[in-house]
Amino acid sequence: MNLPGPASANSGAAAAATAAAAPAVAAPAVAAAAAGESEEASKERAAAAVASGLNPYEALHAYIHFAVAPYFNAYVTAKEKAEQQAGVGSEGGSGAFREDKDSQPGIPMAKKKLAELELSLLHLQQNMEIPEIVLSIHPVIVRAVEECRGRGERVTVDAIDPALLSDSGFLNQLQGDVNGWIKEIQKVTKLDRDPASGTTSQEINFWVSMERALERIEEQLQSDEIVLAMDILKAAKRFHATVSFRTDTGLKEAAERVTRYNVLMKDFPINELLSATDVGRISDAIEQIFAHINKKLKLTPYPVRRALPLVEAVSRDFNEQLVKVLGHVRLMHMDYAGFERLFVDTQGAFDAWESQVKEFANLARDVTRKRSEKFIPIKIRAAHAALQERVQFVYQFRQSHEQLQQTIVRVMGSQASILETSAAATGDGSAASVGDIAAIDEIRAAYDSVKMVDVLDVTAEGAELWERAETGYNERVARVENQIIARLRDRLATARNASEMFRVFSKFNALFVRPKIRGAIQEYQTQLISSVKDDIRKLHETFKRHYNKSEAFTLSQLRDIPPVSGAIIWIRQIERQLDMYMSRVEDVLGKGWELYAEGQRLQADSASFRRKLDTRPLYDAWFAEISRRDLTVAGRVFLVSRHRASGNAFQLNISFDAQLITLFKEVRELLWLGFQVPHTLVNMARDGKRVYPFAVSLMETTKIYRQTTHRLQQHPDIMALAAGYRRDVMLCIRRGMGLKWQYFVTSAGLYSAGGAGALAQVDAHDSRNASFVREFAAVVALYQEKVDALISLNDEINGAVRELATCPYTEDKIQTILDRIQGLIDRLNLDNYANLEQWVSELDARLEQVLATRLSSALQAWIKEFRRAPAVGDEDDDDTIGADDSKISRRLQRSLGVEGASARNKNAARQGGDGKKEEEEKEVMPQLRTLVHELRIKNQI
Repeated sequence: MNLPGPASANSGAAAAATAAAAPAVAAPAVAAAAAGESEEASKERAAAAVASGLNPYEALHAYIHFAVAPYFNAYVTAKEKAEQQAGVGSEGGSGAFREDKDSQPGIPMAKKKLAELELSLLHLQQNMEIPEIVLSIHPVIVRAVEECRGRGERVTVDAIDPALLSDSGFLNQLQGDVNGWIKEIQKVTKLDRDPASGTTSQEINFWVSMERALERIEEQLQSDEIVLAMDILKAAKRFHATVSFRTDTGLKEAAERVTRYNVLMKDFPINELLSATDVGRISDAIEQIFAHINKKLKLTPYPVRRALPLVEAVSRDFNEQLVKVLGHVRLMHMDYAGFERLFVDTQGAFDAWESQVKEFANLARDVTRKRSEKFIPIKIRAAHAALQERVQFVYQFRQSHEQLQQTIVRVMGSQASILETSAAATGDGSAASVGDIAAIDEIRAAYDSVKMVDVLDVTAEGAELWERAETGYNERVARVENQIIARLRDRLATARNASEMFRVFSKFNALFVRPKIRGAIQEYQTQLISSVKDDIRKLHETFKRHYNKSEAFTLSQLRDIPPVSGAIIWIRQIERQLDMYMSRVEDVLGKGWELYAEGQRLQADSASFRRKLDTRPLYDAWFAEISRRDLTVAGRVFLVSRHRASGNAFQLNISFDAQLITLFKEVRELLWLGFQVPHTLVNMARDGKRVYPFAVSLMETTKIYRQTTHRLQQHPDIMALAAGYRRDVMLCIRRGMGLKWQYFVTSAGLYSAGGAGALAQVDAHDSRNASFVREFAAVVALYQEKVDALISLNDEINGAVRELATCPYTEDKIQTILDRIQGLIDRLNLDNYANLEQWVSELDARLEQVLATRLSSALQAWIKEFRRAPAVGDEDDDDTIGADDSKISRRLQRSLGVEGASARNKNAARQGGDGKKEEEEKEVMPQLRTLVHELRIKNQI
């Protein structure tokens, strides 16, 4: 197993391509080679590699990155595809595939662990080596310390031979050692690196390693040997070597700086970015990184001048990780739906970077101003800008290709439909279908020519390869465009009207961005644009007729839509129709239609018309008018005023402005339409809405009371009977005369929220107000009911009295009518009408008068009949006694009014029309039969 060194980067990349292409061969070979060596042989090879200058970490990273991870990913992908294909062919296969996939939770974990291993190996390569400082100590000092430790004594200057304290040679050696210590320590304290070079991990590891190195130096300086050497120099009066020791090394300043810088470097979430396996995690990692930087930069004196290159290093890591993640999925080979989702996620990552960088730039300027540092331009060169531009270009390319392909498939259809349509239309279906299928295959072949290009390669060589592939793609697409143009012109030529043309254009408009297709249909575009102009002109004429004269105004009134809101809704409907017509323009001219000459003129006309459709002035005029009015929910509830139509008579009304009802309806509709209604109007409308159910109830109740009283006044003979119920209404009104609308503002909506059930949710004061409204409505309703019933009963009684004056003059008939009248009076008594006895007395007088009149008429008739002389030749005088008896009986019946209807009909028919008046007179006149008494004297002597 040969370990590649740093000089074999190109060969490593080639090996990576080979391993990715054939992982089944490369990875097992590596595994076999690794397994075939013994542990000792591996150690020997590693030692040889280190001796030759090779980095084992780089070799291990190359194996993981170019062999193990690609082999594992390729195997998992191939297995998933095979299982999915097998599942589609069997019943319930897709569900089984999902279950099998979900039952292997170790695969994502294995991918994550491989990424973390690769990241750790990369960090080991990128660690900047900090010199390991070992301070040399004089042998005398070492022996003295060892002896003190052996005796368990404290190390002091007394452990040194006193003669040595005056030995200049010893002291000079000791002082030379101290100067050497200073130089060795300065190698670490003065060490620095350029953050503009390398990666973010290198900057982080440098400061973390620096802190550890300084801690180890500090531990050495605190050791007994170093302390003893410094005490000896102090005892020998060599102060110039000891006093400035700490200052000369710069250890304290370096330690403070490193400690402060590591506030930012510690817990830096760069590993979240470098170990991310998908774009979503990369986006989350970017947000975490900048959140950490923005938070810690306020707490640490890490220079802003150094923070800018650090962010640029994060950008380089961001770019490399995106290339790594996107390279695994092969953008040009993905299905378009998956590619679009991936592009959205990638664009989200770029957007997250932009937003976070803006926030960081603002923070950096603020920190620079607070620290009073020298002004530097806060500008960050994003290393991923070229990648972002390339991804956007690839998305546009695939989107354009997808539109072309989908339009061709939609227009030309499947092979079966092509064969049927072509055979029916031309009789030669095979020729047409072959051409259409060839067009679809040509588009696929054109796309295949660019699939194998590495679109993520943003180098000059990669751009050149893409340009060559794109040229071949465009040549193939041009041939397909010619077929589309021919098909489109045929369909437009066979269209019967403008609507069919619009449908054809809407089907093909995704391709109108292509100049060749757009130029071929220009003549049809002109015709349809004229049709759109006519529609817009008619819409303009409709708008000129105004809302009040439109059918929408009547419908709005039926739907209880207030006038201003109705006008705004009507205008917005016109605006939506205008938008629909302008969308037709887009169907005809395609996207970017406003850039063409015809489109610009239509855009200008529609913009002018749209300015007239601005509903804001209408709303402002309504608001100004409402503001001028003094609309308040205040004052007394009842109002007594004079009514001109009633001869200035007093009339009871409800003191409630109807404009408040319109106001809350307007506010409700305007808020729904998206207008920002001022809070004062909203509160006023809310108050009006709360009072509205009470006001409507009171107004309707008062109106019913007035109408009922008016009806009652038209029957003055029964007003006394309804006086009790009217008194109850008047008492209720007297109790409500002190009520004010302010009491109702906070009341719950009794009628709108569920009637009596809502009373349980309001306080006692509000309950009394709502109870009054309900009680007033109930009293007036009872008053109306009793008055209506009273009028109905009175009409029945009057009818019975009139019938009594003309009914047949028999005991049964008169008794029946009197019993009916008595029953109606009993009903009045049961309904508790007032003053009933007085009214009944008056009714008795009327009945007595009617009956007395009937009796007087009857007596006069009998007297007249008794005084009547018998007429000579009367038809009733008949020789037959039986006939005379029958005629006399009929006359008596007619005089008493009991003659049957059949007899009267016979008499009427016999006498004819001229004798009707005479017959009526005979019906009320009793007739006595002339009796002839014949005296015969027999047997006279």
